[in-house]
Amino acid sequence: MTFQDLNINQAIIKAIEDKKYSKPTEVQTKVIPAVLNGKDLLGCAHTGSGKTAAFAIPMLQLLSEASSSWTDQGKIRALVLAPTRELAIQIGESFSSYGKYLDLKIGVIYGGITPKQHIKVLKREPHILIATPGRLLDLIEKGVADLSAVALFVLDEADQMLDQKMIQDVKAAISKLPSERQNMLFSATMPNEVMKIVNRLLKNPVKIVDRNESLESADIKQLVYCVEEPDKASLLLELLKGKAYESVLVFTRTKKRADKVSKALNVANIRSKAIHGDKNQSERLMALELFKNKEIKVLVATDVAARGIDIKDISLVVNLDIPNVPETFIHRIGRTGRAGKSGLAISFCSTEEKESLMNIEKLQGKSIEIVAR
Repeated sequence: MTFQDLNINQAIIKAIEDKKYSKPTEVQTKVIPAVLNGKDLLGCAHTGSGKTAAFAIPMLQLLSEASSSWTDQGKIRALVLAPTRELAIQIGESFSSYGKYLDLKIGVIYGGITPKQHIKVLKREPHILIATPGRLLDLIEKGVADLSAVALFVLDEADQMLDQKMIQDVKAAISKLPSERQNMLFSATMPNEVMKIVNRLLKNPVKIVDRNESLESADIKQLVYCVEEPDKASLLLELLKGKAYESVLVFTRTKKRADKVSKALNVANIRSKAIHGDKNQSERLMALELFKNKEIKVLVATDVAARGIDIKDISLVVNLDIPNVPETFIHRIGRTGRAGKSGLAISFCSTEEKESLMNIEKLQGKSIEIVAR
């Protein structure tokens, strides 16, 4: 199947060809027709499956085909909520790329910078707005963001928005939307809290599971080292010095630990940067760019900061700490072994973390190979 077969207009096809995409992914072949047909949609898809294009392309088409009187009123017509600044920026870039030959304006707003800059974004009257929930709610309360004309709504990475403050902001933002609209919800996993949102938000949704890009079919070798906390940093150094990994993503539980690990790697002449919630936006974006461009070998991240990292060819993911939530583990290791390539995920498990590891194995339905030191 080609993008032409999906009845996409020529302006968008031209933009797709500029990006040298040869054919749609599985999730795109399923999502695009459903959205074009006006259906609510529930998508279970991992980062890297082509999910953003799957909803961005048909949304751009629907807006471009709408009457000029509908799109020229200076109102926000489409809203995408994303959990982090990095993901919001990436989604905004995707909309801009696929819509480069269309007469549609796109705005992106997120926390971490002065609200004045985002007020300027809203004054440019974007047709499509991509936002993080907290900053959007702040601008709504200031009276500068109006969602009353939104006809297309996407909640992306829903399972990453389940911390108490963010989920409350999501619910508050949704309450500002008109009742008549088309809704799309995407999530890599479907825990009970996400299903509660699904049941409230979606009306007779088309359900799409992206099986080809799922973790089960990805070629990711998983290994675990049984190692106590004091020895984890030295084992990490040993692994990185012993193998020629080109691009390594290391996950830690806390911001302080991320900084400490990154510093230790740099002292050992392994180029590294840390990203977490205490880093300002420019620092986070710079670290991501350096990592994407292979100017640093290792990116050390907390889960919050790592949401939305979409970088190709990550050769190794290291879980320095085993996450308490099994679904978080799935998100982490899914950053490698993408687009048909093989990947490697290594986890360090202390005695205190063995129960969490067992829960992860239960979720995956298989044991993870233990490596003897």
